Amino acid sequence: MSTYETITIEHTGHVALVTLNRPDKLNAWDTVMREEFVRVAREVNADSNVRAVVLTGAGRAFSAGADLTEEGGIVDGQGTEDVLNHSYKPGIMAVAHGNKPWISAVNGACAGIGTAYAMACDLMIMADDAYLYQAFGAIGLVPDGGATWQLARGLGRKRAYELMVTGEKLNGESAVALGLCNRVAPAEELVDQAMAWAGEIAEKAPLAMRYAKEAVNFAMENTLPDAISCEARLQNICIESNDSKEGVMAFLEKRKANFTGS
Repeated sequence: MSTYETITIEHTGHVALVTLNRPDKLNAWDTVMREEFVRVAREVNADSNVRAVVLTGAGRAFSAGADLTEEGGIVDGQGTEDVLNHSYKPGIMAVAHGNKPWISAVNGACAGIGTAYAMACDLMIMADDAYLYQAFGAIGLVPDGGATWQLARGLGRKRAYELMVTGEKLNGESAVALGLCNRVAPAEELVDQAMAWAGEIAEKAPLAMRYAKEAVNFAMENTLPDAISCEARLQNICIESNDSKEGVMAFLEKRKANFTGS
């Protein structure tokens, strides 16, 4: 297993816990962390022993956003465009299009582009003292990292725009009510509950979890007839799998299925 300067990976059974590890900077994204995250995401996605991933932040925050204090940081528009497309985008897309479920466990502040990483995950659980904050307007910027896409599709155009222009901080209960978050946990239990949830998911058929994610992603961008055809293609893969056969036998024999991912 690789080691990283700004991110840690821990394994519990079939679950990988990925922790942004710059607590002194509230896990703000600098060049190193951006580049390491791409490698981390690809590593856990490629690990056949990992069936679910939990993403969280060390210390008091999930992520305060981009590190505006980084020496030699972005100084012009073209530099910003290049970094967003070639440094942030690959990591965010590795989560969104990864072949297994990702759960963001949001602790403390989750601001700026930090929200883009959290919302790119398939599921979200927030601590009862955490909040999501579109901080861009406060410094004269627009949301990036796919945050506009996530918010518009999750909330609708008007509510998404309202969050962007007002800078409203959404706590866990509000995020659940709006459909941006699935669950809220006491802060001291956040990671334990996220890991338990991921463990439950990891016990399910990996191919089914993978292709359900693919089907949902496809449905977000396509018509109903095309979604039905996509489901049919993916169902054909799943129904031929050993896990599907095991699932049917376990149901008939009234026992817990032992899925292997094949």
